[in-house]
Amino acid sequence: MDAPRATFTRMEESTQADWAVILPEAMKMARSLPDRVMEHLRLLDGDFGGFPVDRLSHCLQAATLAEADGRDEEYIVCALLHDIGDTLGSYNHPDIAAAILKPFVIEANLWMVQHHGIFQGHNFFHHIGLDRDMRDQFAGHPHAERTAEFVERYDNPAFDPAAPTRPLSHFEPMLRRVMASPKQSVYKAAMREA
Repeated sequence: MDAPRATFTRMEESTQADWAVILPEAMKMARSLPDRVMEHLRLLDGDFGGFPVDRLSHCLQAATLAEADGRDEEYIVCALLHDIGDTLGSYNHPDIAAAILKPFVIEANLWMVQHHGIFQGHNFFHHIGLDRDMRDQFAGHPHAERTAEFVERYDNPAFDPAAPTRPLSHFEPMLRRVMASPKQSVYKAAMREA
């Protein structure tokens, strides 16, 4: 038997009864977000893209370094997911990671993830014909130092095939805790009531 579905053909025609059908389904989808994020991280396993380590190992190394440095779980999850968008957003991977994290993290961490690509560019943009000082446009921004530090301490050194690296299973509980409840979302109140 098919599950009940809303009956409208245009959103403006939707009714409270339609949303009584939709919201519980939306909540199921929201609760399974960590599963989908974990699944996408696993897709990065074995995807080297020419780098010395695969994309998953890079993310795991960044998270391992952040944890070893005593960073909090939210920051560690940001380190884990900072390059999750590599395969979906070839031209804007930081935006993909930031979009996933936005409901769950503080502004400083969100900004750090969203801008880490330009800050990391200081280490290699000059090799590919770009301005390595592109990050200078953010001089004085309240989160610029945090982002530069993230790149220097966790993103930049996370390409070492011999580095001790915690497995994805180690970080999964952290990811689930961080994504358990959004800090900000326009849908937060409606989803909580569903």
